[in-house]
Amino acid sequence: VQLQASGGGLVQAGGDLRLSCVVSGPTRTINAVGWYRQAPEKQRELVAAITSSHSTHYADSAKGRFKIFRDNMKNTVYLQMNTLKPEDTAVYYCAAAPRLYGLTLDPSKYNYWGQGTLVTVSS
Repeated sequence: VQLQASGGGLVQAGGDLRLSCVVSGPTRTINAVGWYRQAPEKQRELVAAITSSHSTHYADSAKGRFKIFRDNMKNTVYLQMNTLKPEDTAVYYCAAAPRLYGLTLDPSKYNYWGQGTLVTVSS
């Protein structure tokens, strides 16, 4: 399984961005896909996750501003980020967990990781 993240960039505070994660390979072997982020000198944190049946989980920081959704026909998971704040600045990674797990929030369960895309929000 390979993941390719894209869509990052520079945006002003209050702006929007949509990240995309294309999943390729034996996609039937995976279930949950999550978006993680890591800011400089901070730990990696889960932003949102979604299963193949569209169950979702959001971090408190993302609730009400971000939306995760997927197009199973395109094997793509999106993270729509609205009303961005400077504290959202980070490298965003998408990751996939094997089908044996449900909507897992444990990063150790995510076996497959994309390369990351940088989101910079200016104040």
